[in-house]
Amino acid sequence: KRTGKAPQECLGMEDVRAEIDSRDRQIIARLGERVGYVHAAAAFKTSEDGVRAPERFKSMLQTRRDWAEQEGLDADMVEKLYRDLVEYFIQREMEAFKGS
Repeated sequence: KRTGKAPQECLGMEDVRAEIDSRDRQIIARLGERVGYVHAAAAFKTSEDGVRAPERFKSMLQTRRDWAEQEGLDADMVEKLYRDLVEYFIQREMEAFKGS
């Protein structure tokens, strides 16, 4: 259910929860889109180092930290979120790469 209320417009916990659920649904849909790009990237990788891409990983995490700070979020929390997310996909890519 999408009501489109701003936080200050919520009249109670039901409104707040509905808005949080709506935002979480959007976040998960975006993660689904992101997975498509992860799979597309795998087609261009020709080595295990290409899958791991340590310099890109480091740079990506720093950028996400910067974006978090710009949004007033805890950069450590956002880094952990992305570290876990990307490490999960790296493991799946490594399994696929080794299996090919």
